[in-house]
Amino acid sequence: MQPVYHDLERSNPDHVQALAEVWNAACGSALQLSRRFVAYNLQPSTGSTQRGCLALLNGEPVGVVMASVLHSDPEVMAPDLGWVDVLAVVPAAQHQGVGTQLLAWAEGWLRDQGCRACIVGASLRPFVPGIPTELATMPFFAAQGYVEDHMVWDVAANLAHYRPPPTVREIDGAVRPAQKGQEAALLEFLRREFPGRWRYEAEEFLRTPQTRFSDYMLLWTDRGVDGFCVLTFEDSGQPMERFYPYSLPRPWGQLGSVGVSADRRGRGYGAALVDAGLRRLHNNGVNGCVIDWTTIVDFYGKFGFAQYRAYQQIYKPLRN
Repeated sequence: MQPVYHDLERSNPDHVQALAEVWNAACGSALQLSRRFVAYNLQPSTGSTQRGCLALLNGEPVGVVMASVLHSDPEVMAPDLGWVDVLAVVPAAQHQGVGTQLLAWAEGWLRDQGCRACIVGASLRPFVPGIPTELATMPFFAAQGYVEDHMVWDVAANLAHYRPPPTVREIDGAVRPAQKGQEAALLEFLRREFPGRWRYEAEEFLRTPQTRFSDYMLLWTDRGVDGFCVLTFEDSGQPMERFYPYSLPRPWGQLGSVGVSADRRGRGYGAALVDAGLRRLHNNGVNGCVIDWTTIVDFYGKFGFAQYRAYQQIYKPLRN
């Protein structure tokens, strides 16, 4: 019997559950999706369009794919590029063409949106920033015409006994949690220094009712905001499970998206931001901490972080 393919409805609780079940069966316990994680990631992102497809066999979900585009904000993503957000097939249905059919559906939809190439993972609300190398799925994607781009990593540490490293030094500024009324100052800084994805993510963060602005840490100097980083706690609006911390000791926390004004780099501001964020996590009882989606592993190694998970970023030209 051949699978039947249906549109995935993001607002349908059964489809949310189906996506989680298929992914969890395909990817294992280390990369589990919670319902909260899936529901958060399926919320619409401003200016984006997203479609998905479920493969059903005897009425049971056996595969899922989602794809998305962002035509309205070229500083974040070129309008002729798209994402394959999710692709998963349960083990019992693998090697039977289900994944190939789902991927072809996603690529066809992206072509219809005017895309000339697509990326796997790394979408606006990412399930993963690339292919987790532990799943060993690169041969499948290579057979479908995908090309390796570069590696990114999650790094992790136990903050139970965190101490600032000697590389952290005094700066002519202060790092503090963001407070209500400082939203405009953050956005002005990001539009000046990081007008692409980090600016977009901050705008989305501020539009989302369940988020907590104080999860941003702001670096203040004599001219205003000159740097930032973002923290995630287990009670934050964005689910901590998005960073797959399951093998780390609880309570969990995350630090990411660290940025400093271009003309103030090399003065220790970045290290001061990371240290302030880690001290705040530590002081709030966090043990297992993830810094996600990075290429500067050696920098974070100075703070006690080691490689935790590796991802291969890949892409494919789409020909009409």
